[in-house]
Amino acid sequence: MGTKINEIRQLDANEMRQKVEAMQKELYDLRYQADTARVEKPHKIKLIRREIAVYKTIIREKELADAKR
Repeated sequence: MGTKINEIRQLDANEMRQKVEAMQKELYDLRYQADTARVEKPHKIKLIRREIAVYKTIIREKELADAKR
């Protein structure tokens, strides 16, 4: 994974959402390439999906922590 969890946790929710949007666009582009032509690094699809999941999990953790306060 490109970013360590502790580094992600230090970001605020808006920054994380922006990164998720950028990764989702990259994932869309990779999937399009996979459907139409050959992808140079097909394993990147799996890595990006996992990283999106990590970001979304941490965003949700922060939302729940804020709700408890």
